[in-house]
Formats: sequence, C-alpha cells, structure tokens
Amino acid sequence: MINFDLSNRVAVVTGGAQGFGFAITERFIQSGAKVIIWDIDERESKKATEKINSENLSYQIVDVNRFEDINKNLNEIEKNHKKIDIFINNAGVAGMNTTVSEYPIEEWNKVINLNLNAVFYCCKAVVPFMVKNNYGRIVNIASIAGKEGNPNASAYSTSKAGVIGLTKSLGKELAQKNIAVNCVTPAAAKTRIFDQMTEEHINYMLSKIPRNKFAKVEELASLVTWLASEENSFSTAAVFDLSGGRATY
Repeated sequence: MINFDLSNRVAVVTGGAQGFGFAITERFIQSGAKVIIWDIDERESKKATEKINSENLSYQIVDVNRFEDINKNLNEIEKNHKKIDIFINNAGVAGMNTTVSEYPIEEWNKVINLNLNAVFYCCKAVVPFMVKNNYGRIVNIASIAGKEGNPNASAYSTSKAGVIGLTKSLGKELAQKNIAVNCVTPAAAKTRIFDQMTEEHINYMLSKIPRNKFAKVEELASLVTWLASEENSFSTAAVFDLSGGRATY
C-alpha cells in the first residue's frame, strides 16, 4: 500500500461511519491524520470508532442538511484542533428507482438536499476556515451517474451532476490559494447504499462497467487520500473517474 503523509492534518469525513466514508476514514488514520467522523447515526459512529480504535479518531453527530449545525461543529473542531485541513463530502443517499414522471416530489427534494445542497452548505461553511489558514483540501464524492445519467435514478444522477459543477466552480474560485477542490466519480461499490436500490438497477449498473465488477471502497479511499494530501498541490476543480472503464468523458 502506498503511503500518503497526512501527519498533523485535521480531517472531517461526512458519512464517515459506513461504506466509502469508513474506508476513507480508516485510510486517513493510517496516513497519520486526526479524523472527525460526521454522521447522523450514533450507533454506527460508535461502531466505526471502536473498530478503527485510534486516539486520533472521534465523531460528532451532525445533520449536514442544517447549515447552523455544520457551523457549530466546525467551530468546535477549530477550538479543539486549531485548524481544519481536509474536508470530505461523502454523505449521501441513493433515492428511489423509478421514472421521472412517477418520482415523488418529496423524495426528489430529500435526495437533492442531502446529495447536493448539504455539500454546498459544508463547502460554504468550511472554506473560510481554510482561507484563514492558507491551506485546505476538499474532496467531494460524486458518482459516474452524475456524468452518464442513470435511468430510473433521476434525482441521484442530477444531484451528483450538481456536485461536479459545484466542485469545478469552487476549485476555480480558490485556485490562487493553497486550497484544492476536487471530486471523484466512482462507479457503484457494494456498500449499504445497495439496500436502497432494486436488483434490476444494480444489474443495470454492473452491465455498464467494462471491468464487469463493482468498485472497491479501498481503491476509492486511496485516490481520495492522495487528493487530500499535500502532494496534490496542482490539481484542482477536477473530476477523477473510478468507473472501471464506464466513463466516456
């Protein structure tokens, strides 16, 4: 395993208790970072911290749909750690698998709020902390669905396309500062998000991947760790594919 140096870095990982987020958290700890998991599930957060078992790992119960909650917890982190170096926007939801004409408006709003609006809220809140310290790495977890558009997953595809646009815009805004903003567009991985999808939709996603297998959470964590490291001093406002050959642009 390649080691990326995150020593003395303070990182926040939203949705860090499970799936992609847990793999990223684990890799960050191995790389020397102090990590704060943000999650709304306290039981899973406790399980994650017990499993990794590091004095450099803690968690906060945060609703990333609430800007005030985000700000309050960021201020607490800065008070305790004096800075915030790395922010990973990973929390998300798959939403229903159904056609646009049948998609419930309430469900649409739920997906857009967590997958896109919450990413905006977190970026808006954390950037001033990074500007103040003249250092920052933001990595947003989007999806290949945001580039390709999956049928019967309109809210998810739209939200992830929005994350890509937000990443490019914010990365350009901060390009003259020592802050990098990038996103990753993975194909599906076998995490608990599959529980929210139909078997038909899961099979559809697999059929679109030339590698004929799903992504590994460890591979995503490796890429994100490099993007979050000081070694990545040039790339910003960029989109990194982890799609098993599915991406066409």
